[in-house]
Amino acid sequence: MAAEVTTARDLALTNLVSLQSPRGDWEGEMVWCPMITAQVVIARHVVGRPVDAATREGIVRYFRWTATAEGVWGLHPESSGYVFVTTLVYVALRVLGVTPDDPLVAGPRKWLHAQPGGVAAIPTWGKFWLALLGLYGWAGVTPVLPELYALPARVPFHPARWYCHTRYIYLAMAYLYGRRPTADLGPLGAALRGELYEVPYAALDFERHRHDVAPGDLHVGPSRALRLAAAVLAELDRAMPAPLRRRALAHCLTRIRFEQRESRERGLSPVNAVLNCLALWANDPDDPALAAGLAGLEAWRWEDAGGVRYAGARSNAWDTAFAMRALFTPEDARHAAAIRRGAAFLRQTQLTEELPRWWGEHREPITGGWCFSDGAHRWPVSDCTAEAVSALLETEHLLPRAERPSKARLGQAAAFILARQNRDGGFGTYEPRRGGRWLERLNASEMFGDCMTERSYVECTASCVGALARLRARDRSLAGRVTPAIDGGVRFLRASQRADGAIPAAWGIHFTYGAFHFAAGLRAAGVPPDDPALVRAAEFLVARQHADGGWGEHWSSCVGGHDVEVESGPVQTAWALLALLDVVGAAHPAVERGIAWLCARQETGGGWPPGPVNGVFFGTAMLDYRLYPAYFPAWALARYATAA
Repeated sequence: MAAEVTTARDLALTNLVSLQSPRGDWEGEMVWCPMITAQVVIARHVVGRPVDAATREGIVRYFRWTATAEGVWGLHPESSGYVFVTTLVYVALRVLGVTPDDPLVAGPRKWLHAQPGGVAAIPTWGKFWLALLGLYGWAGVTPVLPELYALPARVPFHPARWYCHTRYIYLAMAYLYGRRPTADLGPLGAALRGELYEVPYAALDFERHRHDVAPGDLHVGPSRALRLAAAVLAELDRAMPAPLRRRALAHCLTRIRFEQRESRERGLSPVNAVLNCLALWANDPDDPALAAGLAGLEAWRWEDAGGVRYAGARSNAWDTAFAMRALFTPEDARHAAAIRRGAAFLRQTQLTEELPRWWGEHREPITGGWCFSDGAHRWPVSDCTAEAVSALLETEHLLPRAERPSKARLGQAAAFILARQNRDGGFGTYEPRRGGRWLERLNASEMFGDCMTERSYVECTASCVGALARLRARDRSLAGRVTPAIDGGVRFLRASQRADGAIPAAWGIHFTYGAFHFAAGLRAAGVPPDDPALVRAAEFLVARQHADGGWGEHWSSCVGGHDVEVESGPVQTAWALLALLDVVGAAHPAVERGIAWLCARQETGGGWPPGPVNGVFFGTAMLDYRLYPAYFPAWALARYATAA
């Protein structure tokens, strides 16, 4: 088997090198759903700057390509239809000129009418978008008052305490809700009112439908606290003095401008960036910042044979760090040139300048961090920084001394990581935790979970522990600062493990991904492989190995919190193998069977078929990282070949 593994490894690593861009980075599409693309289409139409003909054709092709077997659209690549996503895509297709009798919209229209509650039961964020278009009454939208953002930051429910993605989405929504702009769609608006609803639009009591949510879209129902808050906010909105509203709107607009300017017009994500563009339009349709914002949205554009769409994120630094670690083989340096190019990309994308007056925008210092992407939007993340640091330190002996990371830069990275640690010892993503778990009861998205506050995550903690341990080994002067943080992270990881050995993750599917990071983090911290926590984690994985030798876990594990199996896939098999190699070693029968599974299913070009979705966001938004099947299996083979 040794020769077979060596051949498979070499082929896999050669294939991985071939995927490196001329910039030195690796990036695969992070696939989500058509929601963002539909919103871009709608927003451009509203502000009077529609997409060009070629883009229109590519987007229609993309919508056609991503429709489910029922002809509708879901929240992620493997979900069934969602009223929220299908309605937005329907409106976008009509905006793009697709006629109502075209099967691409006629079928979805029939499907929408058949759903309990119909379009009137679209989740809150959908109600908001339809209200902007005059296709839903503002009285049926859960209020988001701009005055919330103007409150003192010490208020327990102030948006500054929310998870950054959520608070920036609601920042633009608050401005737009305070202004209540309604786009003039002309004859199309009247046509859409007739198409979306089976009853006359004028007969709909939208306020009565405020908390109605289509059952297929519902993940977290409106809590009693949220219903009460919505009622109180609606009354406050009606009684709000005009001078207070004007000041609150000005405050929100100032913060929107800051976010657009300091993110180079890209926003934290395209979800809030497109809403920011609509807010700028609502203030002044001729605002030069609007044109810049629309141009900035193009940074999220992805185009290939599947059409034109707008990705939820760009993953350059993330993919590059893992690809570099997969390519590193101690016994030779045949891929040193590719690693050197990747290291140059990472060095260039570390953030070295601070945001102006970041504290006034409730931001955290960013110096020393890495973003998920190329760094242009300047929203760095703990585990992206940690994985970049680990990649650079594990491979630096392959680099000329002048190209190795400097002590000063590594010190900045360490400070950035340490600033994201929470009191429980775990690490958040963009920021340390700011609000209590009770804020989740105010989650008005209905489709997503755990989206109101930052918290500690197994995978972020494991990545940060690993990076801090490597930084300590590289520079002993950091020991006094990082050793307590490592110890706290280890305690958090141990506390996260369930009695059956499982470790729930938050950003991947689910217990398999958790085990991969758990084992890597503890071993990097110096925990021996015979530690009971690692032994239990290995036993959990071995017990769930399939008869064919691989591993597969269904995305519903993330939603229900219990292990649900699916056919074996290359990414999850690689995660399990990497974890087991850290604990039980290469000679274990489960490892040998898993390696044989990878070898048997490798494609002639050196890669693997995509397999099931592998990532997750906000609990229910499953993601498909397109490069995961290229570097995780290659990494597992390389690790096995070295250890065997």
